[in-house]
Amino acid sequence: MAVITTHPTTLAEREGNRHVLRAVIASCVGWSLDLYDLFLLLFVAPVIGRLFFPSEHAMLSLAAVYASFGVTLLMRPLGSALFGTYADVHGRKRAMIVSMVGVGVSTALFGALPTVATVGIAAPILFLLLRLVQGVFVGGVVAATHTIGTESVAPRWRGAVSGLIGGGGAGLGALIASLTYYVMSTIFPGDAFDVWGWRCMFFTGIISAVLGITIFSKLEESPMFKKMQEAKKNAKARKSPLRTLFSRDYRSILFVNLLITIGGGSGYYLTSGFLPTYLKVVNHTPANTAGVIMMLSSIAVIVISVATGHLSTFIGRKRTFLWVGLARLILLPAIALMMPGVTDTFTLALYVIVFSMLGSAGYAPILIFLNERFPTAIRATGTGLSWNLGFAIGGILPTFVSLGSPTPAHVPMTLALFLGAISLIFLVGALMVPETIGKLDAPDAT
Repeated sequence: MAVITTHPTTLAEREGNRHVLRAVIASCVGWSLDLYDLFLLLFVAPVIGRLFFPSEHAMLSLAAVYASFGVTLLMRPLGSALFGTYADVHGRKRAMIVSMVGVGVSTALFGALPTVATVGIAAPILFLLLRLVQGVFVGGVVAATHTIGTESVAPRWRGAVSGLIGGGGAGLGALIASLTYYVMSTIFPGDAFDVWGWRCMFFTGIISAVLGITIFSKLEESPMFKKMQEAKKNAKARKSPLRTLFSRDYRSILFVNLLITIGGGSGYYLTSGFLPTYLKVVNHTPANTAGVIMMLSSIAVIVISVATGHLSTFIGRKRTFLWVGLARLILLPAIALMMPGVTDTFTLALYVIVFSMLGSAGYAPILIFLNERFPTAIRATGTGLSWNLGFAIGGILPTFVSLGSPTPAHVPMTLALFLGAISLIFLVGALMVPETIGKLDAPDAT
């Protein structure tokens, strides 16, 4: 009987491939579950507005909900500073587990909060405090998930993985949230959704905590982090990653990065993030129909994000930013103005899908671009802060769109103006930043 043996080198390659696959899946799933928790609020924003921020003017109530969303985003830089420093010193894996569990548990707790009708003014205060806590953990997820995947994969796949994690993860999170919304609105139709439907949506957040522990417990550290750890054994003590990031050598890099991340983050939150509300208050789209359209657009976001990220490997990060930025400047405001009044479901779905794809294509290569701007010793901190500062600013813009719209009829024009402005910021950033492709492996990557 013949005995089949496998060469040790082949076994090592297979194990290495499994590690890379686990790292990429963990990064993508971690980010998608994180955004799933955040998207839940966007899908139930009108309900939350009535229950926690009641007002005679529906748009003011809605603006308050988006402001609470912005509070979470504003706490993300703090989370990146804390968990990013921890990830750069002690490892990406540990930071991922703690931050993911924190996001899941804090999300589930929203489902147990009392409303204004029960405890009065204490209801919005408790809601906002919990949003603050959630924001810190969300920032931690970004710092860990946005480094370990791209650090583990081969150079030719880094752009695609950037799109898969950043845009694909967001699309997957939105898709799961859309599916959850569709299911819950079916189980709890009409007024029943205002009583139990929204609570059950938040309760599902505990699933991400369980999955976080299950997926990340088997994950290994990235090869780049392991190499750095070995080098540190024989090196003198380094400054903390946060101090290094704000030193003269790196703070200018951080500030220029913000032009790209503000433009990319704003585009995302003003398209995919704002669409659930847009469909409800402007087009008066039925909940089930809106849920299906958003699911289709989420799938399209995943596809375009991976494609755009991979494109940046062939034509460069900078050139990709420029072409996408130009397309967004022309098309995003135009679509925002064309969607109102569309009653044909197919046409509306087409507009929504293109709108979402353009919004997400802008930030698909941002993840690998940021990774290539910083050396391994400060990569989690630098990437996390660059991403979260920019996306925090971008995330508060839906609040200003709501405040700048006295009635739902004013929303399309206000949204178009904001989209034009942030597209210009994105283009300016694309013109200023250097080409970074190939710099991830350099010891002094900047």
